[in-house]
Amino acid sequence: MESALAALEVLCGELLLFAAIGLLIGGLDDLAIDLIYIARRGWRSLTIYARIARMTASDLPPAGTAGPIAVFVPAWDEADVIGPMLTGCLRKWERDDVQIFVGAYPNDGATLAVLRQLIADHGRGRVTLVINPRPGPTTKADCLNQLWAAMERREIETSCYVLTVILHDAEDVVHPDALRLIGFLAPRFALVQLPVLPLESARSRWVSGHYLDEFAEAHGKALIVREALGAALPSAGVGCGFNRQALGRIAAQRHGGPFDETSLTEDYELGLRLGDAGGRGILVRMRDANGGLIATREYFPDTWRGAIRQKARWTVGIALAGWDRLGWSGPWRERWMRLRDRRAGLAAVILLAAYAGMVLAMALHGINHLLGRPAMTWQQPLPWLLGFTAVLLVWRVLTRMLFVWRAYGVGQALLSVPRTLIANIIAILAAGRAVSIYVRHLRGQALVWDKTQHRFPETGAGSVS
Repeated sequence: MESALAALEVLCGELLLFAAIGLLIGGLDDLAIDLIYIARRGWRSLTIYARIARMTASDLPPAGTAGPIAVFVPAWDEADVIGPMLTGCLRKWERDDVQIFVGAYPNDGATLAVLRQLIADHGRGRVTLVINPRPGPTTKADCLNQLWAAMERREIETSCYVLTVILHDAEDVVHPDALRLIGFLAPRFALVQLPVLPLESARSRWVSGHYLDEFAEAHGKALIVREALGAALPSAGVGCGFNRQALGRIAAQRHGGPFDETSLTEDYELGLRLGDAGGRGILVRMRDANGGLIATREYFPDTWRGAIRQKARWTVGIALAGWDRLGWSGPWRERWMRLRDRRAGLAAVILLAAYAGMVLAMALHGINHLLGRPAMTWQQPLPWLLGFTAVLLVWRVLTRMLFVWRAYGVGQALLSVPRTLIANIIAILAAGRAVSIYVRHLRGQALVWDKTQHRFPETGAGSVS
């Protein structure tokens, strides 16, 4: 009994030491991003915005002056959401020079029926239905390439060439000023990314809610720092506009469409490939006439299974396959950002070790108290490491609360603290699923569109800033 407890105490110490070192490295990495963001924001406030007012949607050219614009919407098994989504697009963008290309599959009769009815009722001349020659699901990139080919055929037929290609998903709530903003900047940038803000879900404050926390910080800070450093900006896959000529060069290099059909994160990869080719990406945070942020909003998965599947797909495409597919090219800042992108798998192992170590430590503390054994003692540097990582953890929680507060208000900021546990559990389980998928892929199993079930707001989206 005594030897078993002693062995467990040694195991506990090793788990905590491994976790503390990993958390320290990750915490310092995040702290560096925070400090760069603070310095950049302070510098711009003193040198730019002290003299020039921030640009808003009222400063943009009128609707219809930028274009033509092509919007790509891939749709597999989206009968429940594609109708209201496209109806909203047609209503909000009625004055814009836009053509919406929707990709569907011959074996998805429900989605095809909704699309054909919508085109007949509202979208004739403004919505082009493209039916994939292969049954679904293929990969999302394959569907997007079919839309690219259809757009090229239309360009040839009309002798009118597109200015920018914008990606959206079938569940997106778009902003009325989005096309004006992207069209205004598209001639200067290879990629224009608008912020993505998940919608608050009353039926899933914890699982769906953790996306609020992550995107508020990622699109309010991390991507801004990435752009400021001059590293390539990854596309979020929605609310993003690609310069038509830049996409054409990528397509010519691939001898086909610009999207890689063997990738599960074709949007992320395309942004990096554009950066490698010398194109510049930009994240634009601009306010509309009502003071709201011009952004794309949507519901994210509200079940454990849906969130784990989605996060696993991202981990496979970015952290596992991305390592092989994109490598480590570029200057130090590019390598740093790619390392941050690919740390999900290792971070999950570190989190698992931390939770296992904490649970084991509490159990051993209770057992020692009951048996009258002396309390566990830790040798340096473990106590120092645990103390320092605790300070970094407090800083991390407060920083996230600040960004969630700015985006969603004080209520969601307070909920973001306990949601950290939810996010960590999902990350651990998603990493396990991702490794399983990737191993099967290495053994020859093809990657397919492992999408999650979507829903659309019944009465539209509330305003968030």
